Amino acid sequence: MLIRRIDSPIGLLTLIALDDALVGLSWDEGIADDAAVVSGGGQQESRVLQQTARELDEYFHGTRRTFDVTVAASGTTFQQAAWSALRTIPYGETISYGEQARRMGRPTAVRAVGGANGRNPVGIIVPCHRVIGADGSLTGFGGGLAAKAWLLGHERAVLARS
Repeated sequence: MLIRRIDSPIGLLTLIALDDALVGLSWDEGIADDAAVVSGGGQQESRVLQQTARELDEYFHGTRRTFDVTVAASGTTFQQAAWSALRTIPYGETISYGEQARRMGRPTAVRAVGGANGRNPVGIIVPCHRVIGADGSLTGFGGGLAAKAWLLGHERAVLARS
């Protein structure tokens, strides 16, 4: 496992790669116990970490709306389905947890959808920040509600400039 830490407008992000896939994106700095920390550009750095850092930089600069990096997030079948549904939410748009559950064909699984989204190991790349409360309120996000608000505002501003 290799990790890379990058600065972003919403704080320090930790990218985690295993083999040729991204397996984590976190605001948690306590992950690197058994991982090789990569400062960027070194021989050890994997292509997936380089690609992820580049794509995130493009996202934060408003020139990327979707991500192409290979993701291998580990989760249950239900979590995988929830995370797959997240990737269908268009850039700059939001839906409620109830709407996400309906789109998954599980309209009564709203709480389970919220739990699955809360365990999304690759936030931003798999855009759980685009899911909000039924009343339009911002609800849980691994990077904090301020980061969620920033991400949503950033996407709306990019769209407004288009």
